[in-house]
Amino acid sequence: MQRAGWLSILANATFVAVLGTFPAWSQDPASPASTPSTTPTTPPAPASQPGKKKPSHANDFLIRGTVFTEQALAFPGVQVRIRRASEKKFRWETYTDSRGEFAVRVPQGTAYEMLIHVKGFADQTRTVDATAGDYEGNIVFRMMPGKGDKK
Repeated sequence: MQRAGWLSILANATFVAVLGTFPAWSQDPASPASTPSTTPTTPPAPASQPGKKKPSHANDFLIRGTVFTEQALAFPGVQVRIRRASEKKFRWETYTDSRGEFAVRVPQGTAYEMLIHVKGFADQTRTVDATAGDYEGNIVFRMMPGKGDKK
């Protein structure tokens, strides 16, 4: 008998809590604001600025890879830097996750140079060709202990 009493109290409390979340139900039924609107509402369109385009990633190239230790274990926290092959400055940088994986989206149509760096290991570089019409490239690195640490 007590169990049924608690269930009805909980059901009533839930019903009241649900009613409290809908302001249209808690208003006076005679007021016009209490009737739901049948016209769909759409958010206002953002003001566009002339000359400013929204970036599209439809033709981007995805560079994905995995970095392993010399014992073939996942290597988290490895620095990955990417630049266009024709430039000196690195434009993209990321770090490997807990599984040693990384992914960087870059514009398609050129070659990219990657630098993999972690303290105590020899730096590795690879070139990725993003001109072939593919949309992603997968690369695997196996880090080897280095003699000196360059920065």
